[in-house]
Amino acid sequence: MEIEQNIWGFTAEGEAIVLYKMTNAGGASVKLTNIGATVVSVEVPDRDGRLANVALGYDDFKSYFGDGPCMGKTVGRFANRIRGAKFTLDGVEYRLSANCSEGRHHTHGGGINGFANKIWESRVETDRVVFSLFSPDGDQGYPGDLNAEVVYDWSDDCELEITYYAKTTAPTIINLTNHSYFNLKGEDRPGAMDQLLQINGSKYLRYDADCVCTGELVDVKGTPMDFSEPKALSAEIDADYEPLRFGSGYDQSWAIDGYEKGKLSEAGVLYDPQSGRRMRIRTTQPSIHIYAGNYLEGCPQSISGHPYGRRAGVAIECQAYPNSPNCPGFPSTVLRPGEIYNEKIVFRFETDAN
Repeated sequence: MEIEQNIWGFTAEGEAIVLYKMTNAGGASVKLTNIGATVVSVEVPDRDGRLANVALGYDDFKSYFGDGPCMGKTVGRFANRIRGAKFTLDGVEYRLSANCSEGRHHTHGGGINGFANKIWESRVETDRVVFSLFSPDGDQGYPGDLNAEVVYDWSDDCELEITYYAKTTAPTIINLTNHSYFNLKGEDRPGAMDQLLQINGSKYLRYDADCVCTGELVDVKGTPMDFSEPKALSAEIDADYEPLRFGSGYDQSWAIDGYEKGKLSEAGVLYDPQSGRRMRIRTTQPSIHIYAGNYLEGCPQSISGHPYGRRAGVAIECQAYPNSPNCPGFPSTVLRPGEIYNEKIVFRFETDAN
């Protein structure tokens, strides 16, 4: 494994923005940066061995600060929405920064002030890149000093493994994920919604009109949310179905069948028939959130120099159930002193020629 590190630029305050490139024996590569512990690009072969970048990203490091799409970033302390921007833990109510739905709810750890927009400490450890961040007690309203780490491993088999660690000084909640958008045709190619998606989830999580999880699980059978067999994202994305109306297309979480805490489970598969590229998704998290880039239009210029349009890629976010702290029946997201938060996401890139 070859790892290059270069200075991408400097902030106005003089902080260095580092760009890492991990290249495997076959020439496939992943680029990362310390803004938000972010995936900038993933260059992998198609069925004929031709390399292309399949992860959406920006051409200018400054575009990664405060961007709405959270392009490729590590999202936290708590990914997705928390109803009312508050939760109760051990009898104490905590109020979080209210940064979505006109100030009604909290999402992605506080948006512009969350983990996705912070500059992380970074280092190379042999064949991996490690990012670390200290989040003080009260950061966006969350209790406890929190130390978080994100570890990226890239194998000769084109397997991108993302491992999250955290520890706290006081009881808190945590839910970290990666927010990369994928177009297996190539990030600069049209037709991202032609990709076929299969999800190992027989139930989806019901959302209300603000796209906040209600605590209910709904059977996918007979609905546009059924991806139990591979299906083009475009097939039913504009169907007259309540969750699709609320999200202007797919912006939904599925409960992963067979979830067991700490166990790496098959979450789904994304496939592009045109290029033959396939991405297998495994995770220790209980749910997979699919966001079809319904509001990508108008985001910063792409890494290849063109503007991204609506639905230019699909975000695949393996995470805890959204709004878990306010839904007692959901798997716990509580982290206590002395415990280690440890979750994993694995994206494995293959082709149908393998």
